[in-house]
Amino acid sequence: MFAQIEDEVYKDHIQSVRLFPMGVTTGSQLDAPVVSILGDKDLVLLFDDLAYDPEMYSATLIHCDADWKQSALKNNDFLVPFNEFNIQDYDYSINTRIPYIHYRFVIPKVTKSGNYVVKVYRRRDASDVILTKRFMVYEDLLTVGAAVVPPTQTADRKRWQQINTVVNYSKVEVVNPETQIKVVVRQNQRWDNAKFLTKPTFMNQSSKVLRYEDFGGGNAFDASNEFRFIDLRFMRARGQNIASMRVEEDAVFGETALNQPRANEVYSQYLDLNGQYIVDNNDRPGGDPELESQYVFMTFNLGVEQTTEPLYLLGSLTNWGRKPEAKFEWDAQNKIYRTSMLLKQGWYDFMIGTENDSKFETNIFEGSHFETENQYEVLVYLRALGSRYDQLVGYVVLQPNKRRL
Repeated sequence: MFAQIEDEVYKDHIQSVRLFPMGVTTGSQLDAPVVSILGDKDLVLLFDDLAYDPEMYSATLIHCDADWKQSALKNNDFLVPFNEFNIQDYDYSINTRIPYIHYRFVIPKVTKSGNYVVKVYRRRDASDVILTKRFMVYEDLLTVGAAVVPPTQTADRKRWQQINTVVNYSKVEVVNPETQIKVVVRQNQRWDNAKFLTKPTFMNQSSKVLRYEDFGGGNAFDASNEFRFIDLRFMRARGQNIASMRVEEDAVFGETALNQPRANEVYSQYLDLNGQYIVDNNDRPGGDPELESQYVFMTFNLGVEQTTEPLYLLGSLTNWGRKPEAKFEWDAQNKIYRTSMLLKQGWYDFMIGTENDSKFETNIFEGSHFETENQYEVLVYLRALGSRYDQLVGYVVLQPNKRRL
């Protein structure tokens, strides 16, 4: 039995791993790694190696089922070329305090839809893995509709958002829709709190329509709040929410302003990145941010009283709490919580949370408001009769009141 494959970075010297559809603007870094099987958009994987010693890195693709376990497909079932690719596109950083090598790999085209993982390893040794990163390829075989609505539970209406979904499968042959069709909803590109909707609340086999409108909150999400952020695009000046920057000969050090709980504050609307981050800098206009951005040893400060419950920094910058640096440590001298990590110049979103039953919750620090602008994705999978894999046959993005930098 295969284990579930996660987004993971296995080496400390590998930083700023991103996978997104190639675009001409900086904002394309924020887009989810999802492309149409018929589209002309390529996915690009970027990462930096701070070891600053050119390595021979290779990449391979792994096809996964809806549960992110390796599927039964063989390599030649979903790829035309041989499934091992040398990553030969790299450049050295330019005039940076901490030198690094920036690698770039365009994901090869596949012939089957579904979930995929790109695995990168050293010296053609598939066991010496440096990173794994998920992406999805979809085909439009089912008609999918979705909407963000207030939850059916009255008590949750002010702080939850419910995603109602309708699936029409009239274009394909489905004998048992309850077992053959799976629906996944995720919020702000997170997998840790994704909803796996296995049982429709309404099914009409004559019109071939499934509805997922759970009255018990099974398809509702904590709306939370707009994300906190730091503007790290400046090195010799302080960006927003930065308390200090110190440039030394061989490194740059920064500290955030003191983050305070805001659970009892009224909702305030402002632009954010829905928990993502971008690499960018304003120190060298017209340059290449991927090669000219500095790495900053950044310390996040949290002003709350000491508690027995661990506190975490959540967002794409900590892989939603999975990185060791996500956990705050108590600074007894200054009586605040702190955590530090290397961050490449850019703009970073984050939240403060606690862990409850292996899930992260942010209510106690961030509050929760139905008005919060979040991004939702609905992914619909089909296991055809006699098939050995799950096809991704429908994909919808919901971003009501879209407000993004």
